[in-house]
Amino acid sequence: MEKILEQSVSSIPENTEDYYGEDGLLYCGKCHTPREEFFAKGIALMGKNKHPIECSCQRIERTKQEAIINQQKHNDLVRRLKTDGFSDSVMLNWTLENDNGRSPQMHHAQRYVEQWQTMRTENLGLLLWGGVGTGKSFLAGCIANALMELEVPVRITNFARILSELNSCFSGRNEVVDKLCRYPLLIIDDFGMERGTEYVLEQIYNIVDSRYRSRKPLIVTTNLTLDEIRRPQDTAHARIYDRLLEMCVPISCIGVSFRKETAQEKLERMKLLIG
Repeated sequence: MEKILEQSVSSIPENTEDYYGEDGLLYCGKCHTPREEFFAKGIALMGKNKHPIECSCQRIERTKQEAIINQQKHNDLVRRLKTDGFSDSVMLNWTLENDNGRSPQMHHAQRYVEQWQTMRTENLGLLLWGGVGTGKSFLAGCIANALMELEVPVRITNFARILSELNSCFSGRNEVVDKLCRYPLLIIDDFGMERGTEYVLEQIYNIVDSRYRSRKPLIVTTNLTLDEIRRPQDTAHARIYDRLLEMCVPISCIGVSFRKETAQEKLERMKLLIG
């Protein structure tokens, strides 16, 4: 009698909309899918021959909540990567989505991101060269932002900042170099703008060479011409440029200066407003 009472109590649905089907299983009153299933091979556990399962609407709700949590984790990670990877908050807006269509080389940035796994495996970087204001830095920033959205750590910096870190690091140069080599992708902006002292050139070579030896890709933007890079002025520069050309595919960014275009547009706008 006690056993029958126990079974009858356990068979009372938790939700009044739920009901028992002809197969003896509890069904959800909303989606009409089982909330129980029998143990395999007729096994009974602690006097029971069935166990709870998710009905369809419970499974959908759980999946939705997991997606929300995973998206939040992704957003938090991307935020941390961008805080660590960018030295200038302006770069946060350098995205493929914000491209105004004026850069003829933007397809290279898109392809680099699409083929990232191959670029990473084969240690392939880019050497974005051309005049001032032709969108080289924007192109590199678009690549950085897109890869960070894919949860790839990227560091975009310049040699002036690296040299400052080297000079202020009490634990030694190796720590700075090792940190730069930990990033799957390193982007060095405005290469060639540094004062070419013997010390500076040696440090630049060490960074580029360490990156080369770690077999991780490097993207460099520079105002130097490809002819200047291929025909260096001395041995110290030749060592650096040879390494860069081994690691990076040269991409020409010669064209109209976007900065001059923007300045002209602002001037025309001002004339309209005050004319």
